[in-house]
Amino acid sequence: MTPPAETITIAQARRLALAGAGLLAPRRLGLPERAGVRLGEARKRCYRVVGHFGYLQLDTVAVSGARTHCIVLASRLNGLDTALGETLLGPGAPLFEYWGHEACWLPLSLYPCFEWRREQYRTHPWWGDVLGEHPEVARSVMKRIEHEGPLRSLDLEGSGGTGWWNPKLTRRVAESLWLAGRLAIRERRSFQRSFDLVERVIPKDVRARRVSTAEAFDTLLLYALAGHGWASTATLSATWRLVKCRDLVRASLGRLREAGSITPCALRAERRTFPGWIRTDALERLPELQRLRPRGDRGVLLSPFDPLLWDRARVRLLFGFEQRIEIYKPASRRRYGYYCLPVLAGERLIGRVDLKARRSEGKLDVLSTHFESANPTARDRKALGRALERFRASVGLRQGGAHPAE
Repeated sequence: MTPPAETITIAQARRLALAGAGLLAPRRLGLPERAGVRLGEARKRCYRVVGHFGYLQLDTVAVSGARTHCIVLASRLNGLDTALGETLLGPGAPLFEYWGHEACWLPLSLYPCFEWRREQYRTHPWWGDVLGEHPEVARSVMKRIEHEGPLRSLDLEGSGGTGWWNPKLTRRVAESLWLAGRLAIRERRSFQRSFDLVERVIPKDVRARRVSTAEAFDTLLLYALAGHGWASTATLSATWRLVKCRDLVRASLGRLREAGSITPCALRAERRTFPGWIRTDALERLPELQRLRPRGDRGVLLSPFDPLLWDRARVRLLFGFEQRIEIYKPASRRRYGYYCLPVLAGERLIGRVDLKARRSEGKLDVLSTHFESANPTARDRKALGRALERFRASVGLRQGGAHPAE
């Protein structure tokens, strides 16, 4: 096996990860740091952040005062009202909704790059051949949307609940039509999706563009590596859920290496080395990143589903931080809390807070605080205070009850 062309340290990989995530010197990547004053400008800056990663993961949980896609944006754009994040998808927006990392909003320019997945998902990945087994329901759903316009899942339930017009079945058919590329998500209101015909959502010129599967994989892997800085092949594949695509991924990485776009790069960690990849332009930027001195007293809260955090083994390796998502655990088995937001201070993950919004009272409660250190410094406490202050402002809530830090 050919040895890697480059080797970097954990500290270097951590800098690359934070820079790629837009959380360290974002201007060096051409990314904005603030939301701006005007609504239109803030919206455009949100689109730029999504355009950098290539995806913005969606999730329903809003217990902290905002859903994950809004928190991700607010952690990059200081001063952003998280309510704006709920309105980004709509007619004329440079986004579409599809299965990217998970259910995501993606730049409209990537729509042609998912033709292979739309073809793959003609058979639903979990429910099987829903469309083949229920063609009459599929035709009925398509006909209703064609004549009535965009319909929500609730609208598709119909007036009856017997026979083949079953609410659960109808929703499954609609989602299957979406995954297969026969319907598109027009917008979300109160986080409810509206299904519409593809030709009424995706512009004609975007639909007309043809991208081979090979070109699509090259594009997606470059996006993934831009967001990660350094990454293993497994992390790059997981970014887009490239399941059972090993040969296609390997071929794509080979092409990108041959073109000089990426470089094999090993990560040296104590007595182990981890093979991986780095974009050539990121490697050239590394000396500049190493000269930076991140402010450890300036904290920001991250969504538990942040692009920096979803690969938990990678977070453990680069930051020495055990990322946990405990919303699926019974309360008695949770170590930290229901929906904890990690605290980033400079280039360290210094702890996490469990928050609960009380909208009716206009307050945000801190249910628990957990520092990584048993004896947090004054700087870490200041960073947490700043992070909470920034988050409260972004969700439009004032300080509520608080529990002592642990």
